[in-house]
Amino acid sequence: MTRPAPVRILDLAEPVLPDSVVAMREGVRDAAAALRFDLAQLEADAVAEAGLDDFGDDLYREPYTVLLGALEREGQLSALGRFSTYEQLKRFLKNRLLVVDYLKRHPDALDTPVARPIVIAGMPRSGTTHLHNLIAADPALRSLPYWESVEPVPPLGEQGKHFDVDPRWQRCADALAMQDVVIPHMRRMHDMYPDHVHEEIHLLAIAGSTMFFDCLAPVPSWRAWYKATDQTPFYQWTTKVLQVLQHQRGPTRWVLKSPQHLEQFRPLMTTYPDATVVVTHRDPVSITASFCTMVTYTARMSQERVDPHRFGAYWSRIIEDFLTAACRDRDVLPADQSLDVRFDEFMADDVATVRAIYDLADQPFTPEVEKLMLAFMADHPRGKWGAVTYALSDFGLDAGERRAAFRQYCERFGVRSET
Repeated sequence: MTRPAPVRILDLAEPVLPDSVVAMREGVRDAAAALRFDLAQLEADAVAEAGLDDFGDDLYREPYTVLLGALEREGQLSALGRFSTYEQLKRFLKNRLLVVDYLKRHPDALDTPVARPIVIAGMPRSGTTHLHNLIAADPALRSLPYWESVEPVPPLGEQGKHFDVDPRWQRCADALAMQDVVIPHMRRMHDMYPDHVHEEIHLLAIAGSTMFFDCLAPVPSWRAWYKATDQTPFYQWTTKVLQVLQHQRGPTRWVLKSPQHLEQFRPLMTTYPDATVVVTHRDPVSITASFCTMVTYTARMSQERVDPHRFGAYWSRIIEDFLTAACRDRDVLPADQSLDVRFDEFMADDVATVRAIYDLADQPFTPEVEKLMLAFMADHPRGKWGAVTYALSDFGLDAGERRAAFRQYCERFGVRSET
């Protein structure tokens, strides 16, 4: 197929937005200014909209309190960012109310464990999405479509009703259509659609703590709390959400994915001791340039003026934290339940890589499974929407300094430079 030419995003610091989005930003300015980033108020609003009032235990309350304060003091949110961020957090709490309510009505959902998941742990841009999609093409495995991660349980008013199209799917499609207006180049970096196989970071947000919160805005005090806090209880609470999803659509073996797991091998294995973990690797300097471009570009949805150096400093440190933790804790993963996959080797023969993962995970790799994976690749060719040209200098970062910071990781996992 003929792919669009690569683009260089030139308005990272001074975003040029469509008139409709500028008008929307102005239209919510007064409402956004009136919002209180206060947990009691957020809870009250979630209760009013969900029609439920039991959040379950208090696990989420400390991280949400820390996060709301950090967003208020450090987030530098625009009016639209303030409004949309509050709505996002309210939706997570509404989802929590619905999950707790579902488990009250279906306590047997907790009888079926989340058994032997295949878990992909790797930085964005290291092949994790392609690998996740290939494995998710296997109908014998259960994955998390984006629409379901956004709303795991239907609202009360939609439960027990039949729809030709699930309203949750339609709401997700509508939101993504708006996203395509604001950040049209996003699909070049990370194509999103309602049935796109997604990470479980939204489910962790329902539990109370997730790296997704870092994506809302640079919030150093939130990040400090997260790094200092054992994430095991949040992984364990997220398991209950997976069990609810199993109960709704069948207890199939899961394939999960998140870069967060690189920093959380201990909570991951405590929660899923029978997991097969695939750790992906790629030149971290290239990853940093690519990922900083993506998060800085998407920041125009939440910031009126964007400081690329601020985002570059924040996310380059997070990437360094992730990879340092992966070096430190890699041996936590049992040798007979884990596999390292280097990006260049995966790209050279992606099907062979998946076959090796299936062998390790004791998952049947049949001719039909291979056929489905090849069909997915034919329908979703890499680079379908074109590429984005990245430059580390856009973020005030020096390639030599970053390469020195990542030396231990590259040596530990035999990762080669791409520049």
